[in-house]
Amino acid sequence: MSPLQAQAESAPEHGEIALKYLDYRDSQPGLDRIKVTAPSVYVLAPLSPKWALEGSLVSDSVSGATPRYHTAISGATPHMSDERHAGDLKVTRYEERSTYAVGLSKSKEHDYDSTAASFSASFSSDDNNRTWNIGVGYASDKIGSTNDASLHERKHTTELMVGVTQAWTANDIVQLNLTLNNGRGYYSDPYKEPDIRPRKRDQAIVLARWNHHFTDLGATLRSSYRFYHDSFGINAHTLGAEWVQPVGARFTVTPSLRLYSQSAAKFYFDPVYDPELGAPYPPGYFTNPPEFISPDQRLAAFGGITAGIKFAVQLAPDWAMDLKAERYEQRSNWRIGGNGSPGLDPFRATFVQLGVNKKF
Repeated sequence: MSPLQAQAESAPEHGEIALKYLDYRDSQPGLDRIKVTAPSVYVLAPLSPKWALEGSLVSDSVSGATPRYHTAISGATPHMSDERHAGDLKVTRYEERSTYAVGLSKSKEHDYDSTAASFSASFSSDDNNRTWNIGVGYASDKIGSTNDASLHERKHTTELMVGVTQAWTANDIVQLNLTLNNGRGYYSDPYKEPDIRPRKRDQAIVLARWNHHFTDLGATLRSSYRFYHDSFGINAHTLGAEWVQPVGARFTVTPSLRLYSQSAAKFYFDPVYDPELGAPYPPGYFTNPPEFISPDQRLAAFGGITAGIKFAVQLAPDWAMDLKAERYEQRSNWRIGGNGSPGLDPFRATFVQLGVNKKF
């Protein structure tokens, strides 16, 4: 049987515990910016032939400095440090040709708390070659600011996802998902000035995947395309590919490449400042103030490239280890299908993750 042939989803026969450690660092020319370290643990535990419980915990430690506007960091900006603690729990019920799952998650940091709940279900065809998926979720966030103790804002997001996975041939699986998000509440960044964003954000995401197994090589190509659109005016495209290559009986090497491009939000403004007021205020800011405005470079038009590689080894029948490294670079002139936002420094980031897992 090909590794890509679809099968009816059933309760796991074995439990699993996985430990991972992530190190993230980003920079711009002449400036080392943010550093993040994030140890995490994941546990999967079968409860019976029809029930399974899984959950994870992660603790992020963040330090460094972020731009107050565009790519500029004020010399008066203090060194920033923060910690985030997050966890999630999911219970799944397995039937002969369907599954049902309920999940809860919680994330907390000094100026941001998030609580979320979700429900998902899947339904397989009689031949197990097609699976329909549906999911709904709700998140409630509380937003504060260390710069403004009086800030007590909220944000609420509702999510709906529908999708289908089809075994196209013995060596091909295709998947198509549609996700719609409806958000209401506070979206401005309290650490950037001026930054006033709409109090609603609707998002639509289309994700297409195609996995093809090469029998002669024993390898699998995993490819994907993602289109994103939101009511802020951002359109984004992501094209990704991974080549999963077994090496001998115990090793697997997976190089990957991801291309990204997005347009700017309707209310993003380029780094052109008022000749009298100076940065970060655009010309006419006080004489004719706009309804919405933001200098956040994440809302600009740009393109990005991520190259990565993952090494995995089966240490023993129940033990495995993996090491993954990725390098990301973002530039305005790499935007595809249009001009990027001018005046922004290149942005670079490195991800390194080490993991070990054991089945029981």
